[in-house]
Amino acid sequence: MSNYSTHEVLNAIAAAQKALSDRKDEVNRLNVFPVPDGDTGTNMSLTMQMVVDNLAKLPIGASSAEIRKTITTGALMGARGNSGVITSQILRGLCEGFEGFEEEGITTASLDSCFARATEVAFQAVRKPVEGTILTVIKDTAAAAKKARKKKLSTEEALDFIVNGAYESVQRTPEFLPVLKENGVVDAGGFGLAILIDAFAATLTGKEGFAGDALAMSRPAPKAEIEQIDDWDVDSAFRYCTEFLVHSNTIDVDAAKDFLPTMGDCDLMVGMHPNFKVHVHSNRPDQVLGWFLTHDCQISEVHVHNMKLQSDERNEKIEAQLEAEHKPLGVVAVAPGSGTAKIFESLGVDVVISGGQTMNPSTADILAAVNKVNADSVVILPNNKNIIMAAQACVEVSEKPCAVVATTSVPQAFSAMFGFDGEASLEENVEAMTEAFAEVKTGEVTHAIKDSKDAHGNPIKDGDVIGIADGSIEAVGSDVSDVVLALLETMEADDADTMTILAGEDFSDEDLEALVARIEEAYEDLEIDPHRGEQALYPVVFSLE
Repeated sequence: MSNYSTHEVLNAIAAAQKALSDRKDEVNRLNVFPVPDGDTGTNMSLTMQMVVDNLAKLPIGASSAEIRKTITTGALMGARGNSGVITSQILRGLCEGFEGFEEEGITTASLDSCFARATEVAFQAVRKPVEGTILTVIKDTAAAAKKARKKKLSTEEALDFIVNGAYESVQRTPEFLPVLKENGVVDAGGFGLAILIDAFAATLTGKEGFAGDALAMSRPAPKAEIEQIDDWDVDSAFRYCTEFLVHSNTIDVDAAKDFLPTMGDCDLMVGMHPNFKVHVHSNRPDQVLGWFLTHDCQISEVHVHNMKLQSDERNEKIEAQLEAEHKPLGVVAVAPGSGTAKIFESLGVDVVISGGQTMNPSTADILAAVNKVNADSVVILPNNKNIIMAAQACVEVSEKPCAVVATTSVPQAFSAMFGFDGEASLEENVEAMTEAFAEVKTGEVTHAIKDSKDAHGNPIKDGDVIGIADGSIEAVGSDVSDVVLALLETMEADDADTMTILAGEDFSDEDLEALVARIEEAYEDLEIDPHRGEQALYPVVFSLE
């Protein structure tokens, strides 16, 4: 029988998120593909952050069912990139597996049920599961949980056994994926999952990590508190939401809690000597602060928000949206730069989401964009392979009909928009737009962030300029323009009619003009259409058609 309280479990969840956030760069560095994308550690950490943020909004005393629903919803809405989406499904499975164990709590039996269900749900989410990834780690972790139950280990012993099983599985991932073994790394997603499980278990049991871990992955469990407050009620008779921290060793907590309701509603004082968090809706925040100042308290982090003004601003935005012309079909697109966003808008995209290579938008971000479109249904252009799963997750939860046209680059999306017909059905547009970008070849030029090898086994050094043709590293050099020309030759630019170029934020107009001149000299019959894309980290992105 487990004695862990809801408060302890919530703090363990917050600690797990903090541990992964602190080590996200370490996880990111395990990515084999040497481009500066929004990486696994970042995506998993941001997914977990949404979970923690949503849990913080629950009222004190929320039931186990409410907490599990909040975790599941928060994980899905916060999911970023493929790793974030899979992580959200693992969390969903853990929550579903806990059903029926509410009275027992966290025990060896409930851990077995949770991890078994997490494995089922995670594998169901991936059409073609690959061994040596986070899926392998969750499967092996579930096997460890089942073995712990058969061995009749105590809850604390089972948690130790499960964590060690997770790390052992991470160590084995290179045995399944040659590319991991070749680069001397373990799977990034699996490592991230092991960190989450480790920090959760260590915080729950009060351990300082696990000695003797071959990968030296365990760390002292971080401490993190979840503050639970109710959401604001803008229909309240009180105008100002007042929040602040109180520092005092002598404050009479009962007296303070008796005082706060006299000043307004939605009052809350949480914490213990010497630190407290106060929240109240009041028409006199000055008097609220004054009471604590006259009772031997220090206050900090004061935030006073006028809920009436916030409500008015929101209503104005809603009215403006309602006034916009309603149409049967709209488009949402992800853009990695301000110049790209302007091009999308000129092509008829209704809502542009800022994101892409350096920051993958979450399911919630995409859903919010879909809901902004004043249309009966919406087409989503993700424009990055690492955003497609989050876009597909949005389709599943959106009340408004929407569909994904699975573009993996901005140039593909430009061509897809030429196949868009606002009067045709959603299904007809998906087919036509997919067909429109099918023949587009995409080239991307960036700088390597680690030593690696190109598609042909040639060495790449950290800092080299690399050219990527539809996902394959085909050119390596020291100069951006030289790599573009080498990439064009590899991509058989002689057979193309048009070339669209997007200049990154660090690629000057002079550099762009010089590049266009070199391409025109090398390919006289190629029609070149240069633009300022202003994308980060990728000096040049181009397409051939």
